[in-house]
Order: sequence, then structure tokens, then C-alpha cells
Amino acid sequence: MKKIFAFALALLLAGCSSISTDSDFDPQTDFSQYKTWSWIKQASTPGDKQYHMDGLTDQRIRNAVTRKMSELGFTQVAAEEADILVNYLTQTEKKVNVDTFYTSFGYHPYHYGRYPYYGAANVHADTRVREYKVGTLMVDFVDAESRQLIWRGSASDTVRDYKTPEDRTAKINEAVTAILQQYPPGSGK
Repeated sequence: MKKIFAFALALLLAGCSSISTDSDFDPQTDFSQYKTWSWIKQASTPGDKQYHMDGLTDQRIRNAVTRKMSELGFTQVAAEEADILVNYLTQTEKKVNVDTFYTSFGYHPYHYGRYPYYGAANVHADTRVREYKVGTLMVDFVDAESRQLIWRGSASDTVRDYKTPEDRTAKINEAVTAILQQYPPGSGK
């Protein structure tokens, strides 16, 4: 399972297509009050399936988020002292795209008895089915005091393969930057 997850996550945000982003937030929240942050502590219950199975990808995502939080003006502190607790989730989803192309080779005359008729067409239909995966990275901000989710940003892209650690790191940095450009809500960044 770890290898499948690591492979899927390594492919998660690869490719040259543009990353699509989205965010949602609690409109009752005053985001200017938050100055410090920390990572949510992971559950250590035996048998509890955790979604952070790949150490290298986990490290890349955490490094990218830490760097971006600093750029946003947040200070990283111990979880007990933080205003916001940060977590991330990953997901891959299989999609199917079906395209049918119709081609015509023109109209050809045919005969019925001694009268020619026009209008018969040779039409060819070509249907192509393409399976692909879409990977999504979500970053959650949780109010440390109330333990309520106050903001979620996400980035999705078609999954492609990257061969080098540098390429994987660059794509994760791009995705995290795209996600956190949406914070704070209404900033118009």
C-alpha cells in the first residue's frame, strides 16, 4: 500500500497542464487575528491508517507549506502556542474521457434504375476512450482554540510522472504556492 501511495503521490501534481485551484472558508472568521501556526499532530493509534505514508513526499509538502507560511507572515511555534493548526490531505481520482469523431468522405451519387441520386455519404465514427488520474492536494487551516476548520485550499492537476526528485519538488512547490495564494480570503491575490 505504501508503494502504491508513494507512486500515486509522486505523480500527483505532475504534468504541464495548468493547476486548478479552489478555496473555501468560514465567513464568520476574522483571519487577521492569526499570526502563529503549527502542524496538526498525527494520530498514533495502532492500526490507524494515516495518509502521510510517503516520507519524501510528506517532507516536500511540509517544506513547501512551511516556506509559504513564512512568506505570508506567520511564525511557526509549538502546537500548544499556535493560533492555526495546519494539515494537508492528498487524493487521486480516476477519470474517463470519451471522444467520438465523425468524418465524412463526401457525397457520392448512386443510381436507382436509370436516375442518379445524390446525397449518400460515407460517414466514419472513431471513438477514443482515455483513462487518466487527477491528483488533488488540500491544505487545511484549523482554529487551534475551537478546533474548527476555518479555511481549505486545494490544487488539482492531471497526474503525470516525474523522474527526478528536483522535478517532484518543483511541482509540489508550484501547487502549494497556488493554494496559499488564495489566503487570506478576499485578498484578491
